[in-house]
Amino acid sequence: MDFTAQPKPATALCGVVSADGKIAYPPGVKEITDKITTDEMIKRLKMVVKTFMDMDQDSEDEKQQYLPLALHLASEFFLRNPNKDVRLLVACCLADIFRIYAPEAPYTSHDKLKDIFLFITRQLKGLEDTKSPQFNRYFYLLENLAWVKSYNICFELEDCNEIFIQLFRTLFSVINNSHNKKVQMHMLDLMSSIIMEGDGVTQELLDSILINLIPAHKNLNKQSFDLAKVLLKRTVQTIEACIANFFNQVLVLGRSSVSDLSEHVFDLIQELFAIDPHLLLSVMPQLEFKLKSNDGEERLAVVRLLAKLFGSKDSDLATQNRPLWQCFLGRFNDIHVPVRLESVKFASHCLMNHPDLAKDLTEYLKVRSHDPEEAIRHDVIVTIITAAKRDLALVNDQLLGFVRERTLDKRWRVRKEAMMGLAQLYKKYCLHGEAGKEAAEKVSWIKDKLLHIYYQNSIDDKLLVEKIFAQYLVPHNLETEERMKCLYYLYASLDPNAVKALNEMWKCQNMLRSHVRELLDLHKQPTSEANCSAMFGKLMTIAKNLPDPGKAQDFVKKFNQVLGDDEKLRSQLELLISPTCSCKQADICVREIARKLANPKQPTNPFLEMVKFLLERIAPVHIDSEAISALVKLMNKSIEGTADDEEEGVSPDTAIRSGLELLKVLSFTHPTSFHSAETYESLLQCLRMEDDKVAEAAIQIFRNTGHKIETDLPQIRSTLIPILHQKAKRGTPHQAKQAVHCIHAIFTNKEVQLAQIFEPLSRSLNADVPEQLITPLVSLGHISMLAPDQFASPMKSVVANFIVKDLLMNDRSTGEKNGKLWSPDEEVSPEVLAKAIKLLVRWLLGMKNNQSKSANSTLRLLSAMLVSEGDLTEQKRISKSDMSRLRLAAGSAIMKLAQEPCYHEIITPEQFQLCALVINDECYQVRQIFAQKLHKALVKLLLPLEYMAIFALCAKDPVKERRAHARQCLLKNISIRREYIKQNPMATEKLLSLLPEYVVPYMIHLLAHDPDFTRSQDVDQLRDIKECLWFMLEVLMTKNENNSHAFMKKMAENIKLTRDAQSPDESKTNEKLYTVCDVALCVINSKSALCNADSPKDPVLPMKFFTQPEKDFCNDKSYISEETRVLLLTGKPKPAGVLGAVNKPLSATGRKPYVRSTGTETGSNINVNSELNPSTGNRSREQSSEAAETGVSENEENPVRIISVTPVKNIDPVKNKEINSDQATQGNISSDRGKKRTVTAAGAENIQQKTDEKVDESGPPAPSKPRRGRRPKSESQGNATKNDDLNKPINKGRKRAAVGQESPGGLEAGNAKAPKLQDLAKKAAPAERQIDLQR
Repeated sequence: MDFTAQPKPATALCGVVSADGKIAYPPGVKEITDKITTDEMIKRLKMVVKTFMDMDQDSEDEKQQYLPLALHLASEFFLRNPNKDVRLLVACCLADIFRIYAPEAPYTSHDKLKDIFLFITRQLKGLEDTKSPQFNRYFYLLENLAWVKSYNICFELEDCNEIFIQLFRTLFSVINNSHNKKVQMHMLDLMSSIIMEGDGVTQELLDSILINLIPAHKNLNKQSFDLAKVLLKRTVQTIEACIANFFNQVLVLGRSSVSDLSEHVFDLIQELFAIDPHLLLSVMPQLEFKLKSNDGEERLAVVRLLAKLFGSKDSDLATQNRPLWQCFLGRFNDIHVPVRLESVKFASHCLMNHPDLAKDLTEYLKVRSHDPEEAIRHDVIVTIITAAKRDLALVNDQLLGFVRERTLDKRWRVRKEAMMGLAQLYKKYCLHGEAGKEAAEKVSWIKDKLLHIYYQNSIDDKLLVEKIFAQYLVPHNLETEERMKCLYYLYASLDPNAVKALNEMWKCQNMLRSHVRELLDLHKQPTSEANCSAMFGKLMTIAKNLPDPGKAQDFVKKFNQVLGDDEKLRSQLELLISPTCSCKQADICVREIARKLANPKQPTNPFLEMVKFLLERIAPVHIDSEAISALVKLMNKSIEGTADDEEEGVSPDTAIRSGLELLKVLSFTHPTSFHSAETYESLLQCLRMEDDKVAEAAIQIFRNTGHKIETDLPQIRSTLIPILHQKAKRGTPHQAKQAVHCIHAIFTNKEVQLAQIFEPLSRSLNADVPEQLITPLVSLGHISMLAPDQFASPMKSVVANFIVKDLLMNDRSTGEKNGKLWSPDEEVSPEVLAKAIKLLVRWLLGMKNNQSKSANSTLRLLSAMLVSEGDLTEQKRISKSDMSRLRLAAGSAIMKLAQEPCYHEIITPEQFQLCALVINDECYQVRQIFAQKLHKALVKLLLPLEYMAIFALCAKDPVKERRAHARQCLLKNISIRREYIKQNPMATEKLLSLLPEYVVPYMIHLLAHDPDFTRSQDVDQLRDIKECLWFMLEVLMTKNENNSHAFMKKMAENIKLTRDAQSPDESKTNEKLYTVCDVALCVINSKSALCNADSPKDPVLPMKFFTQPEKDFCNDKSYISEETRVLLLTGKPKPAGVLGAVNKPLSATGRKPYVRSTGTETGSNINVNSELNPSTGNRSREQSSEAAETGVSENEENPVRIISVTPVKNIDPVKNKEINSDQATQGNISSDRGKKRTVTAAGAENIQQKTDEKVDESGPPAPSKPRRGRRPKSESQGNATKNDDLNKPINKGRKRAAVGQESPGGLEAGNAKAPKLQDLAKKAAPAERQIDLQR
C-alpha cells in the first residue's frame, strides 16, 4: 500500500546519529534526505542496498558504524514513501539489517517493529508480477526473510498475529503459476517457521490457510491451494491440534461464530483428509457423533463427506477407523430417504476403489435392494452394474444376485435398469470376452435369466427382452456369419426354459407380422362396414402388442390412417413383412418408414416412437435366407468335427442337436428362407444320423418348409421319400408321426404314399412282439386321422380284430411288480397299450362321426379301464406303474375326444366324472400330466367349459405344488376367456360355453357326484366340498365383473329348483346336489356383500346335467344346519387319519410337511383369521413336523419302520422345525387360500404297504372307508359302518390320492380317505403305523 506523506525537516529524519551528529553512509553515498529527487534517492539507496548485501554478521565495526543508518531507514519518511522502488529498496535494506544484526534487532520499539514488518509484508506483493524488472529484488527480499526467519522476531510482539495474518494472506494471494519452485519453497519456509516455532496458531491465522482449500477459492487459484496443501503437510504435527480445536468448536459445541469458515467444515475435512489423514486424527470421532445427529439434513451432509473419505482411491480410513466405518454403514438403514440414497451411491466408488470392502457392503446393499423407495432400489442396481462394468472381479456373485432379483421388481424403471445392466455385462464379458473365460463363466447365467423374463405378463418386459436380444445377446448389426455363429452357440447353451422363451419370442413376433399382413390385406379390399369392423379388431390386436396399449390404440389408428393415404408407405411395410425380405432390406425399410413419419418441428414424437416399437418387433433383423444358409454351414461343421464347439463350451453332439432344434423353430417362423438345395442336402444328411432327436427335427423342418420341393427340387424329393417311408415304418414313434405328417403336407400324391405305408404295417401287426408295435401303431393312427376317407374303413377291422381284441382285452403284461406307482423308464408293455388307445382316438378324430357305434364303444372301453384302475382284464398280472400309465392314457383319451364337438355330445355325465377323477389319481405323475394336458386344451379353448370344473377337485391334492399349479391354471384360463369375450363381440352369443362363471353349475354337479361325498350331513365331507368349491370360487370372485357374484348366487339358487338329470328320481342324489348348492351359497354369501344384488341376467343351466325346473316346484329348504354352516365358515378342525404314504414328498428340502391334529388336540394351534370370512371366526394354522428319512427305496411293497403317532401339545411353532421321527404333531387343519391341507407323509407317495404289526389293543381300530370309486375287496375289509351309503358298492371312479387307510392287513394304498381318529385320539396308548419315509 502506498502512503503519501508531507516532506519533513531533515532533522526529523535522523534517528541515532554519530558523535558529530551525522549519519554515516557507505563510501560514495551522499546523504539521503527529502531534499533530493526520487531518482537520486533510488540511486543512493541502491548503493546502500549493495553495502548491506555484502555485510555479514561478523563485521562488528561496520555494524556499529551503520547503526544510525539502519535506524534512519526505518523512519516514517521511508516506510511511507510514495515511490514503490524506494519502498522496495528500503525493504531490502531492512531485511539485510535484520540478517546482519540477528539475533538482536536494532529496533527496540515494539510499535516500530510492527510498522517495519507490516511495511515489508506490503512490499512482498510485488512478487505477483514475475515479468516486472524489479522481480529479482522482490525475490531477494523473500529469500532473505525466509533464510533468516526474520518474522520470528515478531513472536515477542503482543499483536504479532496481525502481522502473520497479513503475511500469510499476502503470500497466498501473490502465488501463481508463473512462479518457480524456489519462490514456493521460500514462502513455505517463511510460513512454516512461523507455525512451527510459535506458541500456537490462532483461529484467524488458521483461517487464512484453510480458506485456500474451499472449493470456490481452490478453483480461482490452484497455486494457493497447492501452497496451503504443502504447508499443512509440512506442519502437520504442530497444526493438527489447532485444526482439531476448530472442528470441535464447530461440530461438537456448535459455535459457528468462531470462524467465517464454519459453514465449510465438511469441505475442509474432505480436503484436509486428502492432504494428510493425520490432520484429522482427533476430528474423526467427532464425525461419528454427527452421524447420529437427530437432524436428517446434518446426517446427510456427514454421510456425503464420509462417502468421499471412505471412497477415495488411496483412503485406508475404513481399516484405520473401524468404529467410524461401522457407524457409517449403519446409515444404509437410515430412516431419512436421502441419507440411504447417498449411502447407496457411495457404494459404487467404494467397490471400485476398495474391493476389499465389498464383503462389508454386500449385506447392506442386499437390504437396500428391497428398499420401499424405488429410487434407492434403482441406485443399488446402478452401483453394482457400474462397478461390474469397470471390472467384474469387483463384484461378487451375491451382488450380481441382487441385480438378478430386481429384474422382477414391481417398478418398471427398476426392472429396466436391472435388465439393461445385465445385458451390458453379458455383451462385455461373454460376447466380447474382455476378461477371459473365467469372467464369461461367472455371468453365463445372464442370458438365461434375461430370456426367462419373457414369461412375464407385462408387454414392456417382453419388448425390452426383444430389444436386449437384438442388441446385446445376438447383436443384429454383426455380419451374417458372425451373427449366426453367435445365435448358434447361444441357443446351444441356453437352459430349456430360456429356449422356450426364445421360441415364444419368435412366435409372438411372427404372429404380429401376420396381424400386420392381414391389416394390409384389408387395405386392399373395398371399404365396407364389415371391412371397417375387421380392421378395427385387427388394430386393437396390434395395439395390445405395444407398450401402454391404451395410448397405443390411438397411435395405431393414426398409423393406419397414414397407411391408407400413403401408398408408398404401404409398399415399404409390405416389403418389410414379406417372407423374402432380407435383414439388410428390413433395416432400410425401417429407416425409410421412420423418416417419412418424422416431424422435424417435433423433437419428441410419441407417435413415431410407438411406430418404431412396432417396426422393431416385425422387422426380420436376424433371420433371412443368407442367415439360414450360414446356420446350416455351422451345423455341417459340427457334424464334420471342424467347428469351434469345444471352445464355445458346447459339445459337438449338443451343438448338432440344438442347431437342428433352432432350425426347426425357425422353420415355423421363416419357412421361405429354407428353400435352397444346399439347405435341404444338409437336412438329408441329418436324417441319416443315428441321433433320433436330430432326425426327428430334420423331418419336422421338411414338413414345415418343403411345400415347393416337389416342383422345384425333384432330386431332393426322390431322395426324401424313401427315407420318410423308412422312418414311418421303423423309426421312433416321434419320427413316425413327423414322417406321416411330412408326407401329407408336402406331396400331392399323398394318398398313394400313405397307402404304401398303411398296407404293409396293418398286415404285419403282431401282438406277440410288442417292442415292434409302437411305431406302427403311431403311424397307423396318424394316417387314419389325416386321411379318414381313404383309411377309416380299413382301420375299422384293425381296431376291432387287433387293437381291442388282441391288445387291450388280452393281457400279455410281463411288467415287474415292484410296487411302484410310476416307473421313470417307459416299459414296452404299457407304452404299446397307451399307443393303442391313442390310435383309437385318432381314428375317431379322423372320422368325426358320432352316429357309428365305434365312438360309444370306445368311450365305454375307456370308462371300463378307469373303473378297473388300468387293469382292464382284472387278472392282476399288470404292475401298478403300468396301471398308472394306462389310467392316464384313458383319461387323456376321453379328454381328447371331448375336444371334438360331435363326440362331446355323446360323452355321458358318468364318463365325464370318471375322466375328472383322474386328477385325483393316487399316482403323483398321473395327476401332474393329466392336469397339464387339461390346462393346455382349456387355454386354447378346445375343451368345453365343463372340463374347467375338474380343477375344483385339485383342492384335495395332498401336494401343495399341485394345488398351486391348479390355481395358476384357473387364473390363466379365466383370464383368457374373459379377454376373448371382450375382444370378440360375436362371442356374446356363446356365453354359455365361454363365460367362466358358467363353470359353477358343472362344478356343483361334479362335486355332488364325488365318490367321497356319501353322507350329505357329514361335516367332514361337507368341509371337503366347501374346500373344493372355494378353490374355484376364490379365483372367480377376485373381481365382481358385471355383478358376477350375484350371477353365481342366482345359478346356485336356480339349481335347487331343478333335479339331477343323471338320476332325477333318486331322492338321495338330489339331496346331495341341493346340499352342495347350499354350501356354495354359504361360501358366496360369506365372501361377498355384493352377491345380494339383482343378477344382470337369468342364468341358463346345462340340460345335460339338470332337468327343466318344474312350474310348481319350490325348494326353499336349507340342507345344511346352522351349526354346520358355522363349522364350515369358522374352519373348526376336522379329525385326520394317520400319516399316509404318498409317492412324492409333500415338502421341498427345508420345508415342513403339513399335519393335522385330532379334533380334541388343539394345544399347538395358532389362531389366524379365516380367509373365507374374516368376520365369522378364526382358523387354525397347522403345525408342521419333519419326519426322518429311512434308507428304503421309493414305492416298495415292504414295511419300513414303526411310527408312533402321538399328540404333542404346545409345540412352539417357530422352534418346531424338526421333531423326533417317532412323533408326529397333530395340529389343526387350516385353509391356505381356501385349499385343503391333506395329511401325507414326508416321504414317497403311492406306496403299497403291508404291516406285520397289529394296532395297539388299547385303542380300537378306526373304521375304514372303501377305496374311492371301488367296491370293497371283501366284506371283512375294515369295520362295518352303520351308514347304508358306506356299504353301498360304488362301481365308478377310482382311487384318490389321499391319506392312508387302515385295513386288517395293514395300510391300504395311499389313495383312500383317512379313517376318523376321534376314538383313537381319546386313548392314552398311541396307534402304530408303518410307512415309507424315503423320498
